[in-house]
Amino acid sequence: MARTLSSPQVLKTGASAPDFQLKGVDGKMHSLSEYKGKATLVVFICNHCPFVKARIGDIVALQSKFKPSELQVVGINSNDPSYQDEGFDNMVKFSKEYGLNFPYLIDESQDIARAYGAVCTPDPFLFVDGKLAFHGRINDAMEPEARPTVPVMENNVRTLLSGKKLEKDFDPSIGCSIKWKNNN
Repeated sequence: MARTLSSPQVLKTGASAPDFQLKGVDGKMHSLSEYKGKATLVVFICNHCPFVKARIGDIVALQSKFKPSELQVVGINSNDPSYQDEGFDNMVKFSKEYGLNFPYLIDESQDIARAYGAVCTPDPFLFVDGKLAFHGRINDAMEPEARPTVPVMENNVRTLLSGKKLEKDFDPSIGCSIKWKNNN
């Protein structure tokens, strides 16, 4: 497991969300533009990372606290599909095992991860009205075994939905590095 902090080097606050056309575990194609809620949380996740496994319940709970018109979570797996426990079939299993209540999409080309500047899993990007408002952690639990005490992302979503500004627009997430294909 290569511990990696998320990086603010590609998308800057206020930047438009790069659109995508990716296949979901439901077998359908999904594009960012189809989600019409006030806020969209694009979070890069995967199937094997202990950080993702530790936070996935928190992400599912976050989606369940908001109506889709307020917040839509979208999970994207950009890991090399040939990496152990990754690939589409394992994503379908992961989605069922953890009861995902949001789209889980495969970025087989890894182009979307590059467009967003995602480097770890989980690596969350929160957009409001299509513009990057916050890049960073789901909560304050920075180790897989840690128990969260501050729901950072939920607090940020509530602040932004109420029309207020955030104190911080970047608060790095930590997780496993994205497993890049060797031929890139």
